[in-house]
Amino acid sequence: MANRHLSRSIVLQSLFEWDFNASKDVDTSEILDRVIEEFGPGLDDSQFMGELFLGIIKKKAIIDEIIEKAAPDWPIDKISVVDRNILRIGLYELLFGDRSEVPPKVAINEAIELAKSFGGENSSRFVNGVLGGVYKEIGEPGKDEKGKKKHFETDPAKFPIEKKAGAVVYAKSDEKIYFAFVHDVFGYWTLSKCGVKDDETEEDGAIRAIKKEMGVDIKIKELLGRNEYIASHPEKGKIRKQVVFFLGEADYGDLTLEKDNGGLDDVQWFPIEEVPGLKMYENMIPLLTKSIESLTKINQ
Repeated sequence: MANRHLSRSIVLQSLFEWDFNASKDVDTSEILDRVIEEFGPGLDDSQFMGELFLGIIKKKAIIDEIIEKAAPDWPIDKISVVDRNILRIGLYELLFGDRSEVPPKVAINEAIELAKSFGGENSSRFVNGVLGGVYKEIGEPGKDEKGKKKHFETDPAKFPIEKKAGAVVYAKSDEKIYFAFVHDVFGYWTLSKCGVKDDETEEDGAIRAIKKEMGVDIKIKELLGRNEYIASHPEKGKIRKQVVFFLGEADYGDLTLEKDNGGLDDVQWFPIEEVPGLKMYENMIPLLTKSIESLTKINQ
């Protein structure tokens, strides 16, 4: 089954490029085709992406008017390019999409997850507020449908737990320190991580994640940090996501990006002095800072 979250991510990137070049005469179909070819080769969901992308463009004027009414303190041109296009995706699916395929709450949850992944610190709350307000205004469709309504756990202590583990990967070569990062479809260099299986430790999960996405073996050197947050899942309800990152040492050599990469398009080593100039997510900075401090102490 197609990865709809990745498909929406590709549509978001296409909308970002289209929006950024709004003053130019650009071929919208060419944008989407190129982004799919570059970031989603083999992804068998082109019809969904095409209908979503072109549908949003056709309904742009209506959608933007709704955004301005739902967020009167935020003129459309003052909302970040990422946030306003996430809102366009969410509102299109909420108002004009096929509700039998994408129920309203799924549309909202998917937009919130896009905001968490690609927006700023407050993006998910902003997107949730706008879409939630519109959902209430249209009468909360699907809320009282018999036989379809799911009852989810409301006690955070009883939420299902999803564990993920990853690592900051470094290597030494010719007395220099290098870090390895993967590159995602939105142009950010980031860290590899994956879900921890029931029969493995967190350390083993991190080692498997790096082997899978970068093609190298690592030795775990130390724990860098833990993070826990609550996420919404359309089928499971609220989930406690627990993420742990380690510092892992590898041999400096060729890196291999996995074929089924979930939205990644590159993997590279970078000398430590080039790391500050890379485009990265803000939540990586504390992990990298701690890693650099640890490696500096080791070399003293």
